[in-house]
Amino acid sequence: MRTRGLIAVLLALTVTTVTGCAQSVDPIERLGKKAAQRVRPLSRGPGSPGSPAGPGRSGQEPLPPVVDHVPTHDKVVFLTYDDGAERDPRFVDLVRELRLPVSVFLTDSVVGPGYGHFARLRSVGATLENHTLDHAALRGLPYAGQRAEICGQQEKLHARFGLRARLFRPPYGTYDTTTLRAAADCGITAVVLWRAAMGPAGLTYPHGAPGLRPGDIVALDPDESTGPSLRERTTALLRVLRERGLTVGKLEDHLEGLGGRIGAEKPPTRRRD
Repeated sequence: MRTRGLIAVLLALTVTTVTGCAQSVDPIERLGKKAAQRVRPLSRGPGSPGSPAGPGRSGQEPLPPVVDHVPTHDKVVFLTYDDGAERDPRFVDLVRELRLPVSVFLTDSVVGPGYGHFARLRSVGATLENHTLDHAALRGLPYAGQRAEICGQQEKLHARFGLRARLFRPPYGTYDTTTLRAAADCGITAVVLWRAAMGPAGLTYPHGAPGLRPGDIVALDPDESTGPSLRERTTALLRVLRERGLTVGKLEDHLEGLGGRIGAEKPPTRRRD
């Protein structure tokens, strides 16, 4: 009897020990519910085996936030450039000399054979991001077409530079929910618009009150045929920033540091070439 009782006690202790281990092996549980929600699975990259096939899949990535302004206490604004038509070596010199952390959103059909220029621009501190393969207006297109435009440019950037862009700017600033789903499936973490634009005539404000404020995203018009060069427009904008006590920040770093605080308000779509 004593032997049977001892065996029963040992069995009970063994079951308790095994059960306790099983409850503690999952590190996600130890992070807590809120922390676990911020843990993203490893991206397999667009077009790889097992990649998401569409917006109706299970376990889909959260939609990326849409931003034209980044909440920050730093007195910085963010300079962004589109398309890739401009290939003036003087602009590369400006970025290098001033160490400007600019973001350049590239379109493959516009860049054409000019990727070497952007390799040089990247080497002096610019960050290259996604602006689609063919500069198509995405809003209203089916999921497959939008995903092809975004993921296709991801593959181009990866083939040319060994990178996968985390930010995406839709051509003309137009998008819909399908755009956001396709962008998420292509590894995009934020869709970037702009609150101010710098063109030949100076600053304009398509969204919100006039006047630059810390955290604003500024788009610089790439068309040099209608006025001052991109270097000259950038220099003029830098003078405005200096007068207002502002400097240039790196957009990618500020977006990464904000996590869930970005994208609380989604600005309306707006057209711009």
